Order: sequence, then C-alpha cells, then structure tokens
Amino acid sequence: MTDLPRPLRSVLYLPASNARALEKARTLPCDAVILDLEDAVAPAAKEDARRAAVAAVDAGGFGPRLVAIRANGLPTPWSAEDFAAIAGSRADAIVVPKVDTVDQAAAAVAAAGGKPVWAMIESPLAVLNVAAIAATPGVAALVAGTADLAKDLRAQDDGNRTAFLFALSAMVNAARAFGIAVLDGMHPDIADEDGLRRSTAQGAMLGFDGRTLIHPAQIAAANDVYSPGADAIADAHGLIAAHEEAAAQGKAVAVYKGKLVEVLHVAAARRLLALHAAIAARDGEA
Repeated sequence: MTDLPRPLRSVLYLPASNARALEKARTLPCDAVILDLEDAVAPAAKEDARRAAVAAVDAGGFGPRLVAIRANGLPTPWSAEDFAAIAGSRADAIVVPKVDTVDQAAAAVAAAGGKPVWAMIESPLAVLNVAAIAATPGVAALVAGTADLAKDLRAQDDGNRTAFLFALSAMVNAARAFGIAVLDGMHPDIADEDGLRRSTAQGAMLGFDGRTLIHPAQIAAANDVYSPGADAIADAHGLIAAHEEAAAQGKAVAVYKGKLVEVLHVAAARRLLALHAAIAARDGEA
C-alpha cells in the first residue's frame, strides 16, 4: 500500500503549548496534525511550545496521522531555533508561514534540514509568486492562509469566498503543475457547520487535496467531503470496465452512461480508486 496517495482530507492545527491537545491529537480521526508554534502560541510560551512539540513527535503514538510542525516565520526572533529543532525531530514536515517569494521558499528549504516544507500562501505577493514557490525543490505542499490574505486584500466575505477564488485557483494550478499537495485554508467559525461544508465542497471542486482545520468538530465534514462517495466509486469501476471492454474490441474510446470515455478519464478514475484504497488503509491503521 506504500505507493498509494496519502490522504490529506483533514489537517488540524493544534497549539503546541497545550499538552491536553497534543495528547488528544493521537486519537482524532484527522489525516494530519500541525503542531503550531506560531499564531496559537503567545511570545512568552514560544520556547516551551517548541520543546513540547518536538517531544510530542519524538514520542510518537500518532498512528497513521502525518505530523507537521508550524515554525515561526523566517524574520522572527524564534525562527532559527524553531527550524533547527524541527529539522532534528521526527516531524514529517515543517510548515512555514508567510512565504512570499521564491527566495524565501529557498531559504526555508535550506533551513529545514531536509524536512519537506509546506509553504503557506498568505499574501497578495505570495499569490503572484505561487508558481515559483511551488517549483522550489524541497517545497512539498502549499497551504492557503486565507485569514491573512483577507486582511491584506481588504476583502469582504460574501459567504461564497468570491474574493479568494483567484488566489485559491492559482494555488491549485501551481501545485498541480509541479506535482505537490495543496491544502485549503481554515474556516474560522467553529459553530457554522453549513458554511464549513459549503466552503469545503467548494475547495474540493477547485481541486484541493484537503482542508486545514482549527477544531476537532470540523474533522468529520472535511473527511466526508474529500472522501469518494459510493456512487463515485461505482462509476469509477464501471468507467474502467467499459474502457477495458472497448480496448479488447480494438476501440480507442468507450461510452459509459452515455458519456465518452478516453484514457484521461480512466486515469482520473484509477486515481480516485487509489485514494479510496488509501483512505481505507489509513482507517484500518487508526
């Protein structure tokens, strides 16, 4: 199963300064956790949070969950020690906030000591440079930071994220062009289940791999939206079978449920089935 895509449907931010949250993370049904040293941690608690995050990942017990640590940004006084500590830890990746340029992306990769870098795209400048950031060797994922982006854009929320559509699509296009993962930004209103589901479905429609979250109550919605449904799985099997039958008859294309089926559709169907298998394997390990 090692060649299957790794699910990143639900990626939960947790403050590394909260010992109870770190322990609970080992039991939550999310695909990944980000132990946060940045926004969720007060300046006076930064050093303790760093030690706690490294101790948590080195202690293990997270099962199939991918564990990343978000460092403080490169210009901050905590950055160098954050990067050094994370580089020497068992974290799967280092999340780097406010990566605005390709030079900053390269600096983050150099400081990460071989850890995959998840670059956060949080400003208009970052959006304009997102292709170059995604192309930087060592950058393994893009993470949308829509809260900071909204501030810098002076954007107003219309309930449909209209102001973010250009930026979100640019991130997905850059990630797909360079073969890396891409994660949607968080939904800030924990009580807004309807808004969470609508915006998560929008992100899936745009092509994101999953969503960053700020509360365990949001995990179920992200997992549901980003998991292939029974109808989609059945259609993938049917589409592949129709194409294989046509190929056996010497035909280049097939028809399934009245729609033309070509090789590109078969590739998408096989990827969906591989994702479904990876989710099943992940759930079996939890």
